[in-house]
Amino acid sequence: MTIIYQTTFTKIGNFAQESLTDDMLITFKQGAPADLQDYCFIHNPSELSSPLEVGDIAEFDGVAYPITAVGSVASENLSALGHITFRFDGANDAEFPGSVHVIGTPPQGLTENSTLIIKRD
Repeated sequence: MTIIYQTTFTKIGNFAQESLTDDMLITFKQGAPADLQDYCFIHNPSELSSPLEVGDIAEFDGVAYPITAVGSVASENLSALGHITFRFDGANDAEFPGSVHVIGTPPQGLTENSTLIIKRD
């Protein structure tokens, strides 16, 4: 598998873990607006080497989540802002332009230094 994006979380917002109970995980690069940081998993941005595609694999701390839908601006947002909203519902159509839908239950126990890796066959 080829890694197309890789990062490490450096800060977890005060309410970021709560979004997992709603089957959602929101990322943003360091330097995100203060009013958003409380709801996000903050990370050092990385270069996205190829636009996200259905069939790619998102891994949180080594646990694989197949991507089932990619919103129309998700790749652009990830590249420019480090921002992406993962939805853990396996939907075949992206609910919002910046959403990426995956199969699986939301990861538990993510901490600072947890990793996000996106891979492609």
